[in-house]
Amino acid sequence: MAQALIISAVIFDMDGVLTDSEPLINAAAVAMFKEWGLAVQPQDFLPFVGAGEDRYLGGVAEKYQFPFDLPAAKRRTYEIYLGLVPTRLEAFPGAQGLVVRCRRAGLRLAVASSADRIKVEANLRQIGLPPETWDAVVTGEDVQAKKPAPDIFLAAAGRIGVAPAGCVVVEDAVNGVQAAKAAGMRCVAVAQTFAADRLQAADLVRPAIADVAISDLTGGKVDASPLATEVGPVGGPVADGQAGNDCPSLV
Repeated sequence: MAQALIISAVIFDMDGVLTDSEPLINAAAVAMFKEWGLAVQPQDFLPFVGAGEDRYLGGVAEKYQFPFDLPAAKRRTYEIYLGLVPTRLEAFPGAQGLVVRCRRAGLRLAVASSADRIKVEANLRQIGLPPETWDAVVTGEDVQAKKPAPDIFLAAAGRIGVAPAGCVVVEDAVNGVQAAKAAGMRCVAVAQTFAADRLQAADLVRPAIADVAISDLTGGKVDASPLATEVGPVGGPVADGQAGNDCPSLV
């Protein structure tokens, strides 16, 4: 049996992994439909989480057999959403710290989100992990087939020059886990949006991103190079499982 490649890159989903944005986009979508005369329920959107806003909005419209102009609906949803971002969007505890530790461990970093670029960039800037932090940022506008198709993760791997087997994906959604495994990648799921029992197709499930260690991402393979020495915010060592938002700059 061929030996598996050592993990050398981490691909993060954004919504529900790095940012607690699912409640905001949900509220914006509910508000948009209400403006258009349709009362929908927050839970109506759950089957479409992680599939991009076209499917997120379109799937609910299909459920209610509600004809609507998708581009206009998406535009209005983003208007409402972007109005909420400055005061309500936050990073999940531990997200920034994990990204810093991945970088210091010598891992390449990408974001692969099914959302449109306007939302992705607004979210990343708001939580202090702007696009220039990453080796690549791939959005739903960059691929034809959305999650659970593997395209977005394969595109991210291509942009950072790492074979799929050398990548690990951090996901929160059922569609995202399916996409990661279809791409031939290791997947660590965080039960921040869906219950852990819905995410069992992942290689590993943790309760939250704050609980994810570097060894979880790499499958226990530790890089002994100098880049793997992690330094804390005040110059001290950081334990593998330590998380936190008070972290040095990534760039």
